[in-house]
Amino acid sequence: MDSTYLVDVIILLIAAVFAVPLFQIIRLGAVPGFLVAGVIVGHHGMGLISNISEVHRLAEIGVVFLLFVIGIELKPSRLWQMKRLVFGLGTLQVVLTGLVFSAAGVFFFNLNLSTAILVGPALALSSTAFVLQLLSEQKLLTSTYGRTSFSVLLMQDLAVVPLLALVPLLTMPELTIGENVGLALLESLFIIGLVVVLGRFFLHPILHRIALSRSPEIFTATAVLLVLGTAFATELAGFSMAMGAFLAGLLISDSSYKHQILAEVQPFRGLLLGLFFMSMGMSLDVHLLVEYPLITIGIMVLLIAVKVAVLFPLCRLFKLSDRNSLAVALMLGQSGEFALILFSLAFQSTLLNEELFHHLLLVVLLSMLVTPILSYWAKQLISKRATDEDKAPDIPEETPIVLAGYGRVGHRIGDILTIAGKAFVALDSDDDVVETARENYRPVFYGDVRKPEVLKAAGASHANIIIVTLNDSEAAKQVVSTLRKTYPDKSIYARGHSLQQCAELRKLGATGVVSENVEASLELARMVLSDIGIKRKKLGNIIHDFRKNYHNQISELEQGDKEGLN
Repeated sequence: MDSTYLVDVIILLIAAVFAVPLFQIIRLGAVPGFLVAGVIVGHHGMGLISNISEVHRLAEIGVVFLLFVIGIELKPSRLWQMKRLVFGLGTLQVVLTGLVFSAAGVFFFNLNLSTAILVGPALALSSTAFVLQLLSEQKLLTSTYGRTSFSVLLMQDLAVVPLLALVPLLTMPELTIGENVGLALLESLFIIGLVVVLGRFFLHPILHRIALSRSPEIFTATAVLLVLGTAFATELAGFSMAMGAFLAGLLISDSSYKHQILAEVQPFRGLLLGLFFMSMGMSLDVHLLVEYPLITIGIMVLLIAVKVAVLFPLCRLFKLSDRNSLAVALMLGQSGEFALILFSLAFQSTLLNEELFHHLLLVVLLSMLVTPILSYWAKQLISKRATDEDKAPDIPEETPIVLAGYGRVGHRIGDILTIAGKAFVALDSDDDVVETARENYRPVFYGDVRKPEVLKAAGASHANIIIVTLNDSEAAKQVVSTLRKTYPDKSIYARGHSLQQCAELRKLGATGVVSENVEASLELARMVLSDIGIKRKKLGNIIHDFRKNYHNQISELEQGDKEGLN
């Protein structure tokens, strides 16, 4: 066995382990950390990696998984709820900014039309991963400024699909540019329609059979096969693998299996996407910055200035205040990961020459590195005295309660929440339970709640309340313990079976615990005592005192266990 590949992997992991946490500490984010790590180990840096071309090929799979996850998250219902900003503001931003950059490329940088028509829209795209991370850290994702930024990013993600299809078509000399654009759009629509039809009739039954096998390894293999198989099929059809993965994600977006599939592919996506950014860093020629510092920085500043100048009046057109408009424009002023993806594909298709490719990578990287500064300015703008618009923002959607388990108890809780008009999302590993619930239009999804990634994919990180109703006592304790460690500030309620189990669940971090057996006993006793003539007030006191005494015993057992440990 050739140990060279193993050495390369170890070097890449060491570089990522040191660079990424450092960049996160200084609030520059993980993406620039991966890029700089790639620069350091690449042939323009220390020259530690010997198999750069092999790394590039493997890294492309990271893009495939990224587009798959984005396809899952771009639910049609979400797009429709934000249609005015997504399809209005977002479309205008991509089109107008792309036209400005394309025109500048032709008239000021002497690019040919085929190259300019791709470079312009690619530079118009911002960094979805970076911006959403910063908005989450600022806790401003549901503000007017945050929702508007998110809407524009959604449209930019959608715009990647025709741009991916456009790359191979632009290399065909026999077609005109107008024909290329029209053909790219038509073929994209045709493929989307074909994949949706095939997926609707075949994908769900296949996943149903896999879920019934109750083999987590087979389900993981199926999830990976779904991503890579669809990507490979679209590549055979003449389009990019990333576009195929995006379409596969769209198919899963309304499926009951989406949370489990997301959890299965996230580790692959995170690792391989990091590898992609490192491969881009290895391709980055830092000598260009040293040789042409003023020109490179000047182009980067011009890039941000143009994006801000285009987006600010567009936001004002959509009735945002001056502060919010400028904040959105600053936050989206950088170019992002999709530009890197498109430029990489264009370079492989000989649409970009090597010199232009390296210049573009450098400008995109620099724009991403200054994003935390732009984000700080944006936050300062909206933190000042609020305008009327800021004082009365749109009411965000209610955060759903998460139900871990939808068996007998979970089913009843879901029905009560529905009657109360409260939104919830439920997970269960029994596919028959999930199918029955979805036939009754309940928001229940297939998933193993013992995996933290599944709960996170279902929205546990955003939920205020999580209810654990699992029948398996060991699984319930595992889930409660994991949830409390992961989300220390959330309310976690759990179902127990015995006094001892309730005490253990409380000790593991449950906010409140209810014994199913005790509550059934109390209700039966209440019915009997009422039937033999016990007055309602006295009956209520008896039940109340017993329940209070029972919960005191839980607390005493919990306290005793803690003292025993000490």
